[in-house]
Amino acid sequence: MNQTTAPRPAPKRRGFAFQIIAAIAVGLALGLLARATGAHPGDKSHPLAMALNLVGSSFITLLRATVAPLVFAAIVASVARLGELNNAARLAAQTFLWFAITALIAVSIGIILGLTLQPGLHSGAVATDAAQPHTVGSWLDFIKGLIPANILGLAASTKVDGASASTAVDFNILQVVVIALAIGSAALHSGEAGQRFLGWTSDLLVVLRKLLGWVIRLAPIGTAALIGNAVVQYGWDTLSRLGLFAGALYLGLALVVGVVYPGLLAAHGLSPRRFYAKAWPAMQLAFVSRSSAAALPLAEVAAEELGVPRAYASFAVPIASTTKMDGCAAVYPAVAAIFIAQFYGITLAPLQYGLIVAVSVLGSAATAGVTGAVVMLTLTLSTLGLPLEGVGLLLAIDPILDMGRTAVNVTGQILIPTIVARREGLLDEARYNGDHVEDALIA
Repeated sequence: MNQTTAPRPAPKRRGFAFQIIAAIAVGLALGLLARATGAHPGDKSHPLAMALNLVGSSFITLLRATVAPLVFAAIVASVARLGELNNAARLAAQTFLWFAITALIAVSIGIILGLTLQPGLHSGAVATDAAQPHTVGSWLDFIKGLIPANILGLAASTKVDGASASTAVDFNILQVVVIALAIGSAALHSGEAGQRFLGWTSDLLVVLRKLLGWVIRLAPIGTAALIGNAVVQYGWDTLSRLGLFAGALYLGLALVVGVVYPGLLAAHGLSPRRFYAKAWPAMQLAFVSRSSAAALPLAEVAAEELGVPRAYASFAVPIASTTKMDGCAAVYPAVAAIFIAQFYGITLAPLQYGLIVAVSVLGSAATAGVTGAVVMLTLTLSTLGLPLEGVGLLLAIDPILDMGRTAVNVTGQILIPTIVARREGLLDEARYNGDHVEDALIA
């Protein structure tokens, strides 16, 4: 008797999130292997350490190269779509209002943890570790950042190392946003030619999304290299001197992403589990890349998968990536400023705690387009009159701290458009509660 064997189903491809988690484990193993075989911070001769650094930095370079044109095309296209919405101005106002509300909650958590745990009084750091930061934040940075230096939003920086000098060119994402908003608005008022341009931009956006999808496919490889390089360059031993500070910061970040955000979602009748299932890939990429700009495309896709209309998501998420930073601009400067005050034996007055709140709520906009949480911290310290040398105490472990800060930043950048869309009756709840399309960008 012949028996027909039922065909086996095709093996299910491992999801993007699983690949990233596996890559983190591989990266840790490779970093520890490099350390065990003699690699040390700044090593330019160890083969494995060099390979990890090259692959990781190349992946970030590829992401950044594709992000700027994608942001430009997305915002230009979104301006046309926003024009079709009756409440575009109200959407923008609500977006910035919720930026401020969540920043206020996050900075309050940072202040409470700094006063409760007192990391500056129980630190293993020594005064000789203090050093003036190379970059200092200023309230003028916001105004300067809003004015494009050129039509492409390009910024150049020169680094001098002994007798040699190198110049790097990068995009100022805030300026790209401003340029795109201006060009999109001009196109709307340019008649037939403007409509043809907007149609071309929409087609360009489709092509750029596909191109970026190919780059995102390399994320597991890039993740392994970035994590491995972090272990080689910084190691976990550097946490020993500032363990309590790092613990206080990560506790604050965990409270924001694990308590505050789920509470806000639940208060708006939304499932936190559904939210995090769809935001998780962007959060992971943010953690390993330490760049909100690098994770921006996945964050925008996550917002759309959560039911946020594309016309609003392609406007709100890029804006949020430059001005919405609960990790870097709220929790971190609060805990760090209190740490530095305690370390130097300086008692803060109630007014100064109020200044921490004010700087955190407004400061992320004031430092938009400027790379690094160090800029935000120096802005806070200079406003409070605290010694800027204290920044040097924290620089040794800053990359390790930056992973958690950036993951929280990106989570908030997805959360706010979701909440605002829900409040304005624009959220597609069926899509929000639907199955998670994890690989929507790289399909």
